Amino acid sequence: MAAPSPFRGSKCTARSISLPTRLHPHSLRIEAELNKLKAWEASCSSIVAPPGAETIQVGLAGVMELYNYVQEIIHSSLTQQALLRHQHGKLVDEALDWSVALLDACGTAKDILSMTKEYVQILQSALRRKGLESSNISSYISFRKKAKKDVTKCIGSLQKMESKLGSSPLLNLDHHLMVVVRLLREVSSIAISTFRTLLQFFSIPGGRKMFDGLSLITKLVSMNSGKGEKILNEVGSVDVAIQSLQEQLRGGGDGKVELGVVQRRLETLNVSVEGLEAGVDCMYRCLVQKRVSLLNLLTQ
Repeated sequence: MAAPSPFRGSKCTARSISLPTRLHPHSLRIEAELNKLKAWEASCSSIVAPPGAETIQVGLAGVMELYNYVQEIIHSSLTQQALLRHQHGKLVDEALDWSVALLDACGTAKDILSMTKEYVQILQSALRRKGLESSNISSYISFRKKAKKDVTKCIGSLQKMESKLGSSPLLNLDHHLMVVVRLLREVSSIAISTFRTLLQFFSIPGGRKMFDGLSLITKLVSMNSGKGEKILNEVGSVDVAIQSLQEQLRGGGDGKVELGVVQRRLETLNVSVEGLEAGVDCMYRCLVQKRVSLLNLLTQ
């Protein structure tokens, strides 16, 4: 039986929203994308370990598509007219608060991705030039510990934001504006979940206890067990490979096999990080555009 996941405590509530066709020409498409992301969110919360880079990229792409639709809805004549009929300052302020928190999380993810790529490439270069004499392994391990602390702090901020999401009552709003606000809240909630999953990519719980008594081959085979449940992502596989290399060296082995595994796992991680970087950069620009649109509403 698989061990309980430390990440299954993430909030994943069942949400439902029905969009009238007049809200947007592609209302059915928006609903379909929302449902697809809810299914993605549920699958991410039910697995043993943090999802891999490809899975996270699917979530990022889906959230960005939703935000593109949200931009069109905000600028639509129906929404603009509804906003003119109501005191909308508090609603816009609420949305601006969400955007700040999401931009902060996105910025943290960008920084960690950039630093991860830098440390991975430095370690790759050092291992090619110096082999087992490299001291950069210790630097990489130190960076991983710091990254985990940064991830924990950022996830805590996202959880605080999530607890406040939708706390303001939707009073005295016409039907159109109420649907728009609910859509904004739902997209923000899914965006929070997506960023949490992205950050958890870096916080795989490695360490000696998790893998005591396993040979290197057993550890790597266990990543894709016969029962089909993956227990490590790209970051975790590097952590385990490095730990195996260190154990071999401490035990007097030559570590050549383990060194080769580390190098291959580092290359896989490097490619994954580059893909995530591209997605997060696009997401950051998308969030900035959304914030600009909200700020423009305040000036009207």
